[in-house]
Amino acid sequence: MNRDLAFSSNGRLPAAPGQFPPGPAAPGSRARSAVGHNQLDFASLLRIVREWRWLILAAMVLGVAGAIVITMLTTPLYRAVATLEVNPPQVQVLAKDDSQSQSLQSWDFIATQVGLLQSRAVAERTAQDLNLAANPAVAGTEGSLQDRLARATSAVAGGLSVTMPEEGTLIRYSYTSPDPQLAATIANGVADSFINAGLQRRFESSAYARQFLERQISKTRGDLERSEQSLARYAQAEGIITLGGAGQGSSGSPEAGNSLQGDSLSAINAALAQATARRVAAEGAYRASAASGPGSAVTTSTQALRASRAQVEAEYSEKRASLQPDHPEMISLRERIAELNQQIAREGAQASAGVNNTLAAEYRGAAAAERALQARVNSLKGQVLDLRGRSVRYGILQREVDTNRSLYDALLGRYKEIGVAGGIGTSPISIVDRAEPAGAPFKPNLPRNLLAGLALGLIGGLGAAVGLDLLRDTIRTRDDMRSKLGLACIGQIPRRQTKGDFVEDLKDPGSLVSEAYSATSAALRFTTEHGAPRVMMVTSTSPAEGKSSSVLALAQNFARRGVNVLLIDADLRKPAFRAANDEIGLTKLLTNEEELLGHVAPTQFDNLSLLPCGTLPPNPADLLATARFGMIIEEALLHFQMVLVDSPPVMGLADAPLIAHTCRNVLFVVESGRTRTRQAAEALNNLEASGAHLIGGLLTKASETNGNYSYYNYRYGELADKRERIALIPHHQEG
Repeated sequence: MNRDLAFSSNGRLPAAPGQFPPGPAAPGSRARSAVGHNQLDFASLLRIVREWRWLILAAMVLGVAGAIVITMLTTPLYRAVATLEVNPPQVQVLAKDDSQSQSLQSWDFIATQVGLLQSRAVAERTAQDLNLAANPAVAGTEGSLQDRLARATSAVAGGLSVTMPEEGTLIRYSYTSPDPQLAATIANGVADSFINAGLQRRFESSAYARQFLERQISKTRGDLERSEQSLARYAQAEGIITLGGAGQGSSGSPEAGNSLQGDSLSAINAALAQATARRVAAEGAYRASAASGPGSAVTTSTQALRASRAQVEAEYSEKRASLQPDHPEMISLRERIAELNQQIAREGAQASAGVNNTLAAEYRGAAAAERALQARVNSLKGQVLDLRGRSVRYGILQREVDTNRSLYDALLGRYKEIGVAGGIGTSPISIVDRAEPAGAPFKPNLPRNLLAGLALGLIGGLGAAVGLDLLRDTIRTRDDMRSKLGLACIGQIPRRQTKGDFVEDLKDPGSLVSEAYSATSAALRFTTEHGAPRVMMVTSTSPAEGKSSSVLALAQNFARRGVNVLLIDADLRKPAFRAANDEIGLTKLLTNEEELLGHVAPTQFDNLSLLPCGTLPPNPADLLATARFGMIIEEALLHFQMVLVDSPPVMGLADAPLIAHTCRNVLFVVESGRTRTRQAAEALNNLEASGAHLIGGLLTKASETNGNYSYYNYRYGELADKRERIALIPHHQEG
């Protein structure tokens, strides 16, 4: 036996030429979620629109019809528009001088006016001013006057619409009513009532302010009079005489200079400072004269003697160059010089004595004056200190008088300002444009309603289509197979448009179905490094997805290319192929050790043989779980170049994973628009768990219509309307 086809210890086929090495999953495979991945991209949206176009069109028609009906049933409404101008108050942000002031407009003021315009108080005032409670079209006829007024107020407030200005100070508002004249009347009435209400609020606030100020002024005036009387009585009792408020101290008491004692102390203290300065100057002059000595004084006679001495000394110096010092003339000159020095000394002593006497007299006089002033200052200081003690109470009373006077002056000034304004002034709101009756209703707007209905219908139709598509969640295209299942799409088979025989379509190379299967066969040749897999199992999620037709078409295509192919019908519950003799088949081989070729039947296609199912067994899963099935596959590879196995569907049965465990290479068939993503993902997970290698997926019956089928309807032995697709040549026993 060929070593490459020998069984391994676990009963599985080893790697054969054209097969992937065994493993739990194919290279590049990934775990699949039990729920498909729904990705709504532009291509998917176009597909949904194309598939559900009639639903979307019906929704759009329904939206347009609804818009027409709503337009016909809607009461025409008229809108009257008015414009108001708001003049916010100006605020001085710098100085009071006009050249250094700026005005600041408050945006909050405009927002406040918009809120007041929408208030129920303005609506109620408008209803009262226009007597809308008596208008049956607005307030009706039932109920009391208060009830009708309340209904009229609600009607005014409900029909009013105010637009907040994005910039500027213009406020636009409108009123909506079935009657155009009534709409204009109420809109203008709202403007008038709003302005009057503002003026009334200002008047009421000014009147309250005046009354409050009058009460405060009267009270403050009495407090001021009582405090002044208390101050006067205390000053009279204590003998405190003030000379004016300019010299008062910081505490308000009179001791700092506005009393007689304080003024005297200030004046005498200034004189004392001057006397001290004179005494200091006289003392300095006297002491300087005494320190200089008797020769320091210079008189006229002293100056003449000094001039004579200088003349004699000059003569002595002149003659010393020619005469000896002991010469009589030189001795005479020295004697004259000595005599002149004595005379100069006597004259200086007499002059110094006179100056010193004069300076001493001046010094004694200045000192006496200073002592007298100092004594007076000390006397007045005691009086001032005594006054300070008595002025504490005076200062307290004086501060109370000043406080009451300041309050009185401030209140009186504010009262005069309010009195001059008259309590009302000008309104910050003015009417720019009054409302005029509308010439045509603004609602209902038929073109706009039609566009809205069309848009809503389109949105609703798209939403319903997307929702139904997501709820159905089936595999429809190659992209769905790749994105939702993570499986490469080997081929796509179109739905047959005719009711002819499927085998006849395969015989016609020009048919769409034959071309599609030819492309799939060509794609399978590139799935491995050595070409198409030698052993390949074909299965699907649920029955009737086209797996049996696909395995037949693929076998016929490979056989037509000269490949010796064996087709094994391993669906032991509901086989798709039958031979003329039910005594042969896979069931018999699984229960005995007979040779494979004794159960293989030729077909009408060259190079294509069939191993039918044979008799339906009661325990298909038990038979397929034995090692005998792998030995049958091994023996088939000895006689055939390719073995294709038609397997039962995966969901609900254990047969397909058992067959996939032996065959390893699996081609997964998915019916377009019918196979649900969740079921397909679970089926692929079951196959991968068995160790199978998923070659790829085959999308069958690709069209815009999709069926709905449950794999639970698959029962033992039911052929239903399935007809024989292969007319087998009768099997002859070789002699």
